Amino acid sequence: MPFIPHTDKDIRDMLEVIGVDSIETLFDEIPKEMRLKQLNAIPPGMTEMETTALLRQRAAQNGQPLCFIGAGAYEHHIPAAVWEITTRGEFYSAYTPYQAEASQGTLQLIYEFQTMMAGLMDLEVSNASLYDGASALAEAVLMAVRANRRSNSKRILVPRTLHPAYRRVVHTIVANQGITLEDIPFDKKTGSVAVDALPDATGDIAAVVIPQPNFFGVLEDVDRLTDWAHAHGALAIAVVNPTATALLKPPGRWGGKGADIACGEGQPLGIPLSSGGPYFGFMCCRKEHVRQMPGRIVGRTLDLDGKPGFVLTLQAREQHIRRSKATSNICTNQGLMVTAATIYMALLGAHGLRRVAMASHRNTSALLQQLTQIQGVRRAFEQPCFHEAVVQMDRPVSEVLGALEDNNLLGGYDLSHEYPELGHALLVCATETKTQADIENYAASLQRILQQRKVANS
Repeated sequence: MPFIPHTDKDIRDMLEVIGVDSIETLFDEIPKEMRLKQLNAIPPGMTEMETTALLRQRAAQNGQPLCFIGAGAYEHHIPAAVWEITTRGEFYSAYTPYQAEASQGTLQLIYEFQTMMAGLMDLEVSNASLYDGASALAEAVLMAVRANRRSNSKRILVPRTLHPAYRRVVHTIVANQGITLEDIPFDKKTGSVAVDALPDATGDIAAVVIPQPNFFGVLEDVDRLTDWAHAHGALAIAVVNPTATALLKPPGRWGGKGADIACGEGQPLGIPLSSGGPYFGFMCCRKEHVRQMPGRIVGRTLDLDGKPGFVLTLQAREQHIRRSKATSNICTNQGLMVTAATIYMALLGAHGLRRVAMASHRNTSALLQQLTQIQGVRRAFEQPCFHEAVVQMDRPVSEVLGALEDNNLLGGYDLSHEYPELGHALLVCATETKTQADIENYAASLQRILQQRKVANS
C-alpha cells in the first residue's frame, strides 16, 4: 500500500478544482533558490529483505552484555504474551479515546490500569499515565502547589536521595513558575534522609517529596517523613518503584494519613530496556485532590439502557490546550505502554508481582555478599535496601566499569559525578533475571580487574 493513497487522477481532479496546473504551483511563494532540487544524501531504496538484514546488523551492534545497571531503568522478565497482545492492531493503532462510543475497548483497558495502580498504591484515584517518571514528578509538584489549600507557599522540599535526573527535570519544568525547590541533605552513614535534620519550618511549605526506595536503593523512613510533612501543613508526594510497592507498605498507608500523591516510572511493569525508552509515568492521589490531577482519567458509568460503559471524565478535551490556564498541558499519553503494563500486571497478579520483587531483592543481597568479599570493595550504607545498593571501591569507578565492559558486563552506575562526597561509589542492581552463575561471573570479573590494577600500580 503506497504511503500517499491518491491516484494520479485524484491529484489531477483536485488541482482542477483548486484551479492550478501542478502541485509545484502551490509552493510558488517559496523562492526558487531556496528549493531543494534533489535529495542526494538519501540512499537508494532497499527491499524488505535488505532492510531486515540491515536492521539485524544494527541491532547486533548493541550486543547482549550482562546488565547490573539499575538507576531508574530495570531489566525484568516480560512474559511473551505481553507484547504479543499489546501489538495486536486493536491496541497498536488505537488513538486517544475521545469518541467513547468507538473506543470502549481502549477505555476499558485504561480503566483496568487505573484500578490496578490505585490498588497497588492504596490510593483512591489514578490517571491514565504521563510521559515518564521524571515528568510525572514535575506534574505532581505543580499539582501539589495547586491542591494545598492550607499553604500559600511554592516551596517544595526535595531530598538529594531522589534520582538526579528527576531533580533536573523537575527544576526545568517548574523553575520558571515561581516554585522553589529546596534540597534536603542525606546522612552519609545511612544513605537516607535524617528526619531530625529536616530544616526548621519557619515558613510555608507546599509539599515534601519522599522517594521509596531512594536513588541509592535505600529505604527511607517514609512514615516519619509523611507525618512531618502533614504536621507542617505540607502535602506528601511519594515517588515509588511500582515493583517495590508489591512488597513494601504502599504510599496510601504511609504515616498516620498516608501520602497525598504517588507517582513514579512505570517501566518495570512490562516495558523492555530499549536504548533509552519508551517509558511512561503514573500518578495516583487521594480523591479530594482529583480535580487538580493532570492527564486523562477514565470513569465507568451506565448508558441509557443501564449497560456499563467507559468514558473520559472530569476533564474537557479543551483544557489541555488552554496554555497557562490549563490544569496540565499533557496532550497525549503513553497508551501503548499502559496497555503492556496492564497486561503484565494481569498476567502476574498480586502474588506474581510480589514474587518478582522478592526474587530481585534476594539476588541483590546475594550480589552484595559476593562483591563485599572482594578486597577493596565495601557497602556504602548499612541501611535496608531494595533491588539495588551502593558499593565503594579503592579505584575510580569509570576505570573499573570500562574494564568490566570489555568482559561483556555492564557493572552498574557511576555515582562519582552526582555524589562526589561518596568517593569511588558504584550503584549496582540485580533483578529476578540474574542467576547465581551471573552473580558469580560478575564477582569473579571484578575481583580479577581490581587485582590486576593493584599489581599494575605496585
